Amino acid sequence: MTTQAATPVATALPPIGLGTWPLVGADATNSVLSGIEAGYRLIDTAAIYGNEGAVGVALAESGVPREELFVTTKLRGNDQVSGDIRGALEQSLELLGLDQLDLFLIHWPLPRIDRYVASFESMLACRDAGLVRYVGVSNFLELHLRRVVAETGEAPAVNQIQMDPSLARIPVRRANDELGIFTQSWSPLGRGDVLDNAVVSEIAGRIGCTPAQVVLAWHVAQGVVPVARSANPTRQAENLAALDVTLTSEDIEALNSLDRGESAARDVEAEEHFG
Repeated sequence: MTTQAATPVATALPPIGLGTWPLVGADATNSVLSGIEAGYRLIDTAAIYGNEGAVGVALAESGVPREELFVTTKLRGNDQVSGDIRGALEQSLELLGLDQLDLFLIHWPLPRIDRYVASFESMLACRDAGLVRYVGVSNFLELHLRRVVAETGEAPAVNQIQMDPSLARIPVRRANDELGIFTQSWSPLGRGDVLDNAVVSEIAGRIGCTPAQVVLAWHVAQGVVPVARSANPTRQAENLAALDVTLTSEDIEALNSLDRGESAARDVEAEEHFG
């Protein structure tokens, strides 16, 4: 199995990312600008979000050197169907105002159209051409990951999955670890119910931080990079400060007990994400 880049992605990735969905236009630009000002260096977008241009404006206006930023975007389903992976990447790069992308992910496996292995191979060719540093996937399950590795001889650098304490994704994370794939999490704060959970509230009150900080600190303690979305500058700064929160082993065990199992995750096999 070959190595994606001289620097392992685990070393290159900032510890917390800033998500941009569903923000568009000026809202997306302002959110990314305030996030970068707060200290975020991992910016996450996707072609299907329709905000790559707005994110690109923020990257250009931020004044932060390009080499200090880690920018991720994702391949939309229709581009898997067309097979023009390089064209899709070049369009994203143009919208983002970049010469090279840091991380390019297949947004969804879309097993019904069965193009994810071919798409991954084309993305590797884009990497080898210098258009992207790391190639990965999003929302892949163990069977998708193993097939990619078996048929291409290379593991994705990253698998970005839906994850929070109530949806710990143990089987997928175990496969990621076995195959040498780094785990990122989207929707790391859940859908609202996690932050209101009594276990989370008790820990937050006891150590003097916000429930969101507790949950994000749980992700970091798992060795996972969470991608959290907020357009509120105060909330953005609070989320980033989760890096300063230390949970005890008992806290982590209590949060782990909230896991509802894989059945609570969105059904990847049934998802049809195009656009």
